[in-house]
Amino acid sequence: MNGQIQGKYLPVGTVVLLRNGTKRVMINGFCTMDASKPDKVYDYSGVLFPEGSLSSDQTLLFDHEQIVRVDHMGLVDQEEQEFKVKLAQIVAASQNNAGTAQGQQGATPVTPVNPTAGQAPVTPQTPQNPTGM
Repeated sequence: MNGQIQGKYLPVGTVVLLRNGTKRVMINGFCTMDASKPDKVYDYSGVLFPEGSLSSDQTLLFDHEQIVRVDHMGLVDQEEQEFKVKLAQIVAASQNNAGTAQGQQGATPVTPVNPTAGQAPVTPQTPQNPTGM
């Protein structure tokens, strides 16, 4: 990844290229689940750039590790920074709760999904808001 990627959870509006991707993606959300894989929470949801959202079945779900280049950074202001603090707290709490539940059940952690042939997975449903924000 390049030097522009300063941490996990880039701002909404950030335009990125994903590993093996041929088309750029604009981030439009965080911590999104695919209804067909309820145990997996993706770091980001996004839409193709520059087309944007053409239909609800074209939302891309991907993880931070899949980003290889940032072409444009989204808006970073006081409101966005406050949101990132809350998001980090929610993610940390959910990971702690999941770890405790897995430890009690003897389950193994979910392995991140790697997209096939350079395409990020596409969810057929409208993204849900699992963080309650």
